[in-house]
Order: sequence, then structure tokens, then C-alpha cells
Amino acid sequence: MSSRPLLHRAAIVSTAAVLAFALPAIAAALKTDAAKSSVSAVFKQMNVPVEAKFKKFNAQIDFNSAKPEASKASVEIDVPSFDLGDAEYNREVQKKEWFNGAQFPKASFVSTAVKPGAGGKFDVVGKLTIKGKTADVNFPLTVKKEGAGQIFEGTLPIKRLAYNVGEGEWKDTSMVADEVLIKFRVVTAQ
Repeated sequence: MSSRPLLHRAAIVSTAAVLAFALPAIAAALKTDAAKSSVSAVFKQMNVPVEAKFKKFNAQIDFNSAKPEASKASVEIDVPSFDLGDAEYNREVQKKEWFNGAQFPKASFVSTAVKPGAGGKFDVVGKLTIKGKTADVNFPLTVKKEGAGQIFEGTLPIKRLAYNVGEGEWKDTSMVADEVLIKFRVVTAQ
């Protein structure tokens, strides 16, 4: 008896086993509804709150409310899509002193831990990278069911100067405050 049919059968069985384990992981990834989702930055300019949106971003969420520690999230933000509502201001914030969008066109967040928090929220820990600088961050996350989908909402407070956003004369926080709130609302379709 040749060992070739046994090897072929073993290959089929092991391929089937890999697929059986991989498919639930793929199925767990949630599809983001970009039209209903948003990421914005809120900051104070001369002590007046300003909110500007990132028009393009991609969120990958694999969430398990029964086992939040198995959940994962990553978000990639298109920095040149930052919109202050004025073309001249939009060009200005892409310059080297601010986002340096030509050299650093993407900002990202990757979760490293998700655990149950107070008041039905979840505590998210991860790494935020802006303008080539990476720092550990954490924030509370609210998750709500909506039809067949879910809504993930939160606010991540950061200091812009920790990421070199506002160099040179713009390090002075009397014009633009150091504190920035990154607000997000990600709606999933499943």
C-alpha cells in the first residue's frame, strides 16, 4: 500500500481542521459602516473649542462581549483627510510643524487589552501612533447593540505635544491648547 493516498488524506484532514478553526475567527471580524462612523479631534484654539473630522479611516474590530479579553481593534486614520472646514487651514495643518502629512500620512491605534470596566463600559489599552511617535494609551469604551450591528463609542484624551503636533512657535499652548480629545463612533453592520 502506497503512503501517497494516506499523505493526501492527511493533508485534506489537516487543511479542513485549519479552515474549521480559521473561519470562526474570520466570521468574528465586524464590518464597519463608514457612512455612519466618525473620528474627530476636539481642541481649543484661543480657548474656543474646535472640532474637526478625519474624513477617511479604517477600523478593524473583532469584539466578543462574553470574552472581552479576546477582543481586538485596530484603526488606521488617513491624516491628509483631516478637515477643519477651510481649505487654507487644511493645507496648514498638513505642514511639517503640525501633522507633516506628506511624511506621516497615517496615524494608527492598535489595542493590546480590552477588559470589563465600570458602569458597563470596557477599558481599552493600546498603542497610538501619530507623526511617527508611539505611546501607550487607555480609554473607556461604550458598546451598544443597534439592530444586527453594534456601536462603539469613546473619547481618547491626548497631549498633542507628546506627538510633536505643533512644532516650533506652535509649541506655545496659549494659541492652541496641548489637550486634544479624539472622539470616535464606529458603527458595525453585523
